[in-house]
Amino acid sequence: MEVVIHCLFSYLSTVTFGLVTNVPRKALNACGITGTVGWMIYWSTKNLEAGGIFANFLGAIGIGLLSIYFSRRKKMPMTIFNIPSLVPLVPGGPAYQAVRSVVLGDYVGGAHFIIKVIMTAGAIAAGFMVTGIAERLLKNILDKNKPTIKNQ
Repeated sequence: MEVVIHCLFSYLSTVTFGLVTNVPRKALNACGITGTVGWMIYWSTKNLEAGGIFANFLGAIGIGLLSIYFSRRKKMPMTIFNIPSLVPLVPGGPAYQAVRSVVLGDYVGGAHFIIKVIMTAGAIAAGFMVTGIAERLLKNILDKNKPTIKNQ
């Protein structure tokens, strides 16, 4: 039952953010699926006690790969699928705790949360970077193996 709840709420949060950011209606379902898959990768990895940073990295790779797939299938930019799908992975709780700790005078605790937020954001960015590099490498390999027609 817990898996169903996680799937449902990650889908809803992604689609709702897509509505708020004016994602085209024909892309909303794909955004929801992408966000759900990214969150489930994160959640599953975290439950295996692999660490939150690594879980965010793998979740971002999943989102990146599905964004590439849906952008080609629907002939739309990748950012339409990337941005809303990141909502479940964004470290909003630690960011709030960082600000709260600093305001209350707990600078060491605030620094701890700030470092956690920076590392999480870096892991998400690295996941997207890996998928971007993989896409370019694959495209270059396929382009080199494509037969060329020469005009004679």
